[in-house]
Amino acid sequence: MSSHEKKLYDIETQLAGTLKRVRPPSGLTQRLRDRVRLEPRVLAARLSDWRFYFLTVGGVISGLLLIITVARALFHLTGRRDG
Repeated sequence: MSSHEKKLYDIETQLAGTLKRVRPPSGLTQRLRDRVRLEPRVLAARLSDWRFYFLTVGGVISGLLLIITVARALFHLTGRRDG
């Protein structure tokens, strides 16, 4: 075992002893499930709402444009310059 592997093993061992599973208070998970669960009529209304699709498509396009802009900026900053 190399010194790097030994250090990693020591860190894992220490974390395994330090980090313990925490149980949530009773009833918390059920209350969260009840709050998150969508009723079928609410889900059907949301799927038929054109504004939901408009915002979803707009968000995806905006995200893609942001990624493309950042990629082009990085390309121009790190690209080779001729001449």
